[in-house]
Amino acid sequence: MKYFQSILILFFILTGCAQYDVIIRNGNVYDGSGSSPLVADIAINGDQIVKIQSEISGRGKKEINAKGMVVSPGFINMLSWATTSLIADGRSLSDIKQGVTLEVFGEGWSMGPLNEEMKAQERANMDEFKYEVDWTTLGEYLESLEKRGVSTNIASFLGATTLRIHEIGFEDRPPTEEELKNMQALVREAMEEGALGIGSSLIYAPAFYSSTEELIALCKVASEYDGMYISHMRSESNQFLEALDELLTIAKEANIRAEVYHLKAGGKPNHYKMDLAIEKINKARESGLDISTDMYTYIAGATGLNAHMPPWVQEGGYEKWVERLKDSTIREKVKIEMTQDTDEWENLGYLAGPDGVLFSNFRNPDLRKYIGKTLQDVADEEGKHYADVAMDFVIQDGSRVGVVYFLMSEENVKKQIQLPYMSFGSDAGSIAPEGEFLKSNPHPRAYGNFARLLGKYVRDEQVISLESAIHKLTGLSADKLKISNRGYLKEGYFADVVIFDPEIIQDHATFSDPHQLSTGVHHVFVNGEQVLKDGEHTGAMSGRVVRGPGYKK
Repeated sequence: MKYFQSILILFFILTGCAQYDVIIRNGNVYDGSGSSPLVADIAINGDQIVKIQSEISGRGKKEINAKGMVVSPGFINMLSWATTSLIADGRSLSDIKQGVTLEVFGEGWSMGPLNEEMKAQERANMDEFKYEVDWTTLGEYLESLEKRGVSTNIASFLGATTLRIHEIGFEDRPPTEEELKNMQALVREAMEEGALGIGSSLIYAPAFYSSTEELIALCKVASEYDGMYISHMRSESNQFLEALDELLTIAKEANIRAEVYHLKAGGKPNHYKMDLAIEKINKARESGLDISTDMYTYIAGATGLNAHMPPWVQEGGYEKWVERLKDSTIREKVKIEMTQDTDEWENLGYLAGPDGVLFSNFRNPDLRKYIGKTLQDVADEEGKHYADVAMDFVIQDGSRVGVVYFLMSEENVKKQIQLPYMSFGSDAGSIAPEGEFLKSNPHPRAYGNFARLLGKYVRDEQVISLESAIHKLTGLSADKLKISNRGYLKEGYFADVVIFDPEIIQDHATFSDPHQLSTGVHHVFVNGEQVLKDGEHTGAMSGRVVRGPGYKK
């Protein structure tokens, strides 16, 4: 008997019976550090990378020949708005097809903590698809999303706007001492649940009403847990440099790492300020502040018509906003402010001009015929002033109305990509070119932000090297977020792995025809499970909650 057992063991050894779940062979391995690639094999068991070496003996239950392909860590989307799109469709198709394995939420608004009034508002804001709001805290939301099933990993910052609404509502006033203490207590709770830090978005009401001191008080708590402050600053245009000063002040006073969301100098008169902003950031870093940035790879941004109207008219929330817009006296005052340049608030519509404002999303089906047209197009068709069209649409649509603003310069985009502390975020949902998603035209960044970096800016225009781009998409971003065992291809790390062809990876989405998936990514693994195979989604939902450094079990 022992003789036959020995023969059987020898047979398994000689025939190379499977010792690993997956072996990826002969790939050009970029480990996420920014170093040059090595031709190597990678073995995966369960959810971990267990071996990386020039040649791995033995066999895998699944083997992939990656010869000529790039093998890299999964990409990190530093600014994702897939908070509800992943509830509707957990495949995360538009991002998985680009190699994204981690969606990071929390630009000002986060999906928790919610009070009962906020839950009711969440239900009221649901459009084409409905879902149960079965969570209260931010951590509970992330766990709920994981249980529902998602293909990507998920993480989130805690929204400063969410905290303000939770305690103050939509009023333009500072918090009372008790309200501020409550907000700080909510920060502690979220950080211990695994939030990455505090996220703000300061051009929008009611976030606009927050003072620098209020933000410092919140960030001081997040700092205790080694969290980060990440901000859509108070201005990205006329007061761009002053807004950057505010971020630097918050970082210094709260002793916290800080990042600028989607760094940009908006509006042609402000394009020159990018050089000054970079100089300011570099000096801050030299002085010891940990300051970084992220961006999307386009010259246009996307938000709502609320960024074309003064914050005072929006105080109290959407209903109050509409009520004021229906008052002829107030309406005339708003119209005047919409058509003037200002340093008091961020008037993106003025900076883009009515022919640079493109309609992308309406809740009202009767208005969807205007998708793809500019504000000036509609004004000409209707024989109205463009400001009146904008105000009428906000009233008629029951929303802020989704629009694209053309604001940036290609020269600055390339300059920003080269910054050593630059990461990338789509600032969009992760969607699919089918079903309810086709009822609106998203910014093409939803389908192409990461592939565009690797195709247009790395391969075609050689703005940065491939190893640098991968580092920015992976290891650099993981280090910023202080998440453990992800962002690199290392033994013992989670097996979030992307295999793509650098010669053909390409974005296809355009502003006129955005619902087009990127191509060139062949295989994606999330926590060791294959989610994309030969460019097709496998249906696997192996995504998990990724928690920040303050997490307490």
